[in-house]
Amino acid sequence: MAKFVFETSPVSSLEKAYDLVVIGAGGTGLTAALQAHELGLTVAVLEKNAALGGNTSKASSGMNAAESLVQFDHGIIDSKEDFYKETFKGGGQLNDRQMLRYFVDHSALAIDWLKEHEIELSDLTITGGMSKKRAHRPASMAPVGGFLVTGLLKKLQEEGIPVFSEAKVTKLIQNEDKAITGVEVNGEKAVAAKAVILATGGFGASKSIIKKYRPDLADYKTTNQAGATGDGLLLAEDVDAQLIQMDFIQVHPTAQTDGDRTFLIGEAVRGEGAILVNQAGKRFVNELATRKLVSAAITGLNEDGAYLIFDQGIRDHVKAVEFYDHIGLVEHGESLAELAGKIGVDANGLEATVEKWNADQAAGDDTAFGRTTGMDRGIKVGPFFAIHVHPAIHYTMGGIHIDAETEVLDTNGNKIQGLYAAGEVSGGLHGNNRIGGNSIAETVVFGRQAGIQASQFVRDLKSEN
Repeated sequence: MAKFVFETSPVSSLEKAYDLVVIGAGGTGLTAALQAHELGLTVAVLEKNAALGGNTSKASSGMNAAESLVQFDHGIIDSKEDFYKETFKGGGQLNDRQMLRYFVDHSALAIDWLKEHEIELSDLTITGGMSKKRAHRPASMAPVGGFLVTGLLKKLQEEGIPVFSEAKVTKLIQNEDKAITGVEVNGEKAVAAKAVILATGGFGASKSIIKKYRPDLADYKTTNQAGATGDGLLLAEDVDAQLIQMDFIQVHPTAQTDGDRTFLIGEAVRGEGAILVNQAGKRFVNELATRKLVSAAITGLNEDGAYLIFDQGIRDHVKAVEFYDHIGLVEHGESLAELAGKIGVDANGLEATVEKWNADQAAGDDTAFGRTTGMDRGIKVGPFFAIHVHPAIHYTMGGIHIDAETEVLDTNGNKIQGLYAAGEVSGGLHGNNRIGGNSIAETVVFGRQAGIQASQFVRDLKSEN
């Protein structure tokens, strides 16, 4: 089967005006553009990078939703209220409650919306901080991010929605009433728009912004793609938008940082049964506690990271491992002792740890750390595998202050007319810690919401005129 290739449009073909300009071609921007187009708007998507997809393309685990038809198909009885409470607890109860309520209540609808667009997430896994399998993923168990981006781009192509690459927005244009009326592209070309959506992602790859708000993390490596430099935040600040919770930066516990590049080792590996061990071969944490807790536990070892340990049975349920192995991140051993020798971990300790873990898994009772999820299978089927992991900057929970309608608020708390923001560029939804699987859900739930609200705003403007 031929690989799908999306043809972007040259900046020279940009028209003078659109109903809506969407800035950013990750999951949020593509979702917003498709939704707004289906509601009758003329839309252009502007992406500063040559490649499309942003950080969404790097997401691997799944998309959280509660009370979905997929869950019922798998025999899982879930509750939106539990989803709300666990996300609120995971975020240190610092989440914007209105945003969180909208997010939870529309999560299953977002899964249905994707299915209607032939982007079907029919398999499930679990992430840290969740009590049920809520992370929806493709039936192939392929990484969810690339699957989502490809599916959305196919739909944009079918609908003739233009996406312009290497089209960096350098300014938001305002009228005398401070309403947003367009954008400046690449420092020279003005494009008029009745509404603008910022879907530019976070600032996890911006050393300067991280140093400003979290100097303690300035030397950490990042799992983000190189374009995640906070451009949307700077554009928003220039029009007096308010930024919130900027010091809330998430460190992901399981990143591979040994080489020049940093790779995220998705939470699904632990969600399907992997454990973490130290150099003595012993477990030291509930592997599916929140990312904040697991990252702190690994850092607290003072042992240059830790090791994810899993077997062929777990590998069969996480297709992303094939990629990790292909690029040389995975160590192999026909036995646990052989694996321990390759990674420099105490063999007797590792064998004893796995034996105890398998017994606890079979009994459904983690007597060491109280883990209650990701215990569907033990570590029993050779060969056995290990990945060396360290904490790395992964996600920026803070950003532009929006309301639950994705309208951008200025420094006085007033709405900036015609300006919307969604996805990682916005702040408030996650509190001080993002739950794995909630970012992909955010891209679709609030990407749709931004498209819907911008469409209503444009309709109102047209009716007034």
